[in-house]
This record gives sequence, C-alpha cells and structure tokens, in this order.
Amino acid sequence: MRLLLDSATFIWTAEGHTKLSVAARSLIADASNELFLSAASAWEIAIKHELGRLDLRMPPDEYVWQQRQLHRIESLSIDEAAALQSAKLPNVHRDPFDRILISQAILGGMAIVTPDRLIRMYPVRTVW
Repeated sequence: MRLLLDSATFIWTAEGHTKLSVAARSLIADASNELFLSAASAWEIAIKHELGRLDLRMPPDEYVWQQRQLHRIESLSIDEAAALQSAKLPNVHRDPFDRILISQAILGGMAIVTPDRLIRMYPVRTVW
C-alpha cells in the first residue's frame, strides 16, 4: 500500500509517540508499504518550527531528512497537477497544506495516514 503521512503522523512516528493509533503504527512498520512525506508537510514543519510552535531537536532541514532516512520514508514533491487538483476540492478544509496532501493522495493512489477528521470528509482513502 502507498501511504502518505501527514505532518503530525510523521513527527509522531519520528518521536515514537503513543498518539499514533495501533493501526497507523502497524501500517508504518510494515515494510511492504511504501511511505511518503509531502514537500508540503516538510514546509509546514519548517514554518511551525520557525514560529516557535514546534520544538525539534535539530534544525528542520536536518530533522526531516534524518527521520525520513531512519523510517524509510520517501519525499514527495508537489507538482502542477496536485496544485491544480486542490482547487477542485470541496471547501471543507481550508488548510492549504492538507488540501495539497489530499490532492497528492487522490492523484497518486495513496491513503493518507492522519487523525484529522476533516480530511476524512474528502473522497480520499484515509487510515488511522
């Protein structure tokens, strides 16, 4: 299965946090699943860190790269198709980062690993 981790899921995975659901933890640990982190999530992490809303043990550029390597998570670039797809989505979720994730998952045939209930209101597969 192709899994797109949202920002919170990525950080909780990196930190071994108990906030991860049992199902999410199991899917992430299953080596047969492909794991992805969107450039949008990396951007969100960098912004929140810069604003003092996210404490990391190292600068975001080092943290994201290191944690992706440790947890076999591939980087997913934002392309034009995903950017344009985001404008076609119903206006349920106003967060532009999440709208890009939804678009990337729809176009890439991925499931989003997220606890976000608003994302579950879109025509995209989610797991938690």
